[in-house]
Order: sequence, then structure tokens, then C-alpha cells
Amino acid sequence: MLSEVDKERYVRHLLIPEIGEAGQERLKQAKVLVVGAGGLGGSLLYYLAASGIGKIGIVDFDSVVLSNLQRQILFTEIDVGKNKAELAVRRLKQLNSTIQYEAIPCKLDQQLAERLFPEYDMVVGATDNFQSRAIMDQFCGKFSKPYIHASINEFECQVAVFHYHEQQSYLQLFSQVPADTGTPIGVFAPMVGLTGCLMAGEVIKIILNKGTILHSHLLLYNMLTHQWNIIRIP
Repeated sequence: MLSEVDKERYVRHLLIPEIGEAGQERLKQAKVLVVGAGGLGGSLLYYLAASGIGKIGIVDFDSVVLSNLQRQILFTEIDVGKNKAELAVRRLKQLNSTIQYEAIPCKLDQQLAERLFPEYDMVVGATDNFQSRAIMDQFCGKFSKPYIHASINEFECQVAVFHYHEQQSYLQLFSQVPADTGTPIGVFAPMVGLTGCLMAGEVIKIILNKGTILHSHLLLYNMLTHQWNIIRIP
């Protein structure tokens, strides 16, 4: 049940017919695991925490480097060299101390996925690592957990939801392992924030069971040209 403090904090949600007190209570009971606390994770995690998700787990073994600060809004200059998952929890507690956080400063592997995934309602992939995406896809399928995926390349993003009421998987669509050239790709900073917000929106809609979910579809957006496309996944 929502407390009076909850009602004051989330009043702008409560005014939305599709959310209301019942919907906000569902958000309060939800448990969401986010893999990756970098670029996509920044706006994604901020809005999950601000929206009152009851428990947020954050998996990231990486440490902050100076070049991250161009797009990773959870961190500041004094954070360089520190673990991203632990920093993210510290920052998010300042935004919303009423919810539960779990920092997992480890690299996602099969053993970790086997242990963690059953504890959460869904998994959000905010990482550019293909092996991590493959593990998320595999174990979300195994445990019937929705998997929210996104990626960015320069001015473009893609967002999709897998394992949501069907067995469609990420690896069915992206079966070819990309070559690891070791060369970083360009990323337009505002594109990162927008994509994280799109992911947060999918998470919240799934919890509320409202609206159109991007399952069986791939959303594509180019911020340079403002072209939107939604492609049906066969």
C-alpha cells in the first residue's frame, strides 16, 4: 500500500489514469535488473528510480574513465577509477532513498545469471557487449523473464523487447557475432539519454501491463534525420 509520502512523491503518476494508485503500487512491488550502468544505464536508471521501482539491481564490473563523462550522466570527474555499479547505487539513493538497490560489481556470466535472474521480474540490457547480450537472452528465455534490449551507433538507436509472452529471442534476430575490432564507435551524447528513456518506458509499461510493448518489433530512430521506423520481427 502506498504511504502518504509515496502519494506526495508520485502525485504526477497518480494523476495518470493508466497508472493511478494501483499502478504505482505495482511499480513499488517490481524488481528490475539492469546490466550496464554506463551510457544507456544513466537515464534508464534515473527514471526507474524516480518512478519508484521497488528494487533495482545493477550489474557492472567496469570503472569510470574520463571519456565516459561525455554521455554517462551518473558520474562526475571525481568518480574516475571507481566502479560504476557501486557509484550508480550511491547516486540513485540521493534521488530516491525509499527503494531497494543491489550493486553487483561483476561481469555478467552464466553462473551469475543463473543465480540473479530468478530474483527479478525482468532484465534490461544497457551494455554494448555481445556476449553479455547473449547471456541475457539465454537466461531470460530459460526463466521466462522479459528482456529489454537497446543499442546505439552514432545518431541511431534500436530498441526491442524479447521473451515477452512469446519465445522470440535476441539471438534469433542478431545471430551473427560482430567482429571485435577494438575500435570504439561514435556516440551522439543526447541519443544515449533518449534511448535510456525509451527503455525505461518499456519497463514501466510491462510492469503496468499498459500500452503497446515493443515485442515482436524493433524500433529504429535516427536523431540526425528524425526518422522513426518500427519493423516487425518475423
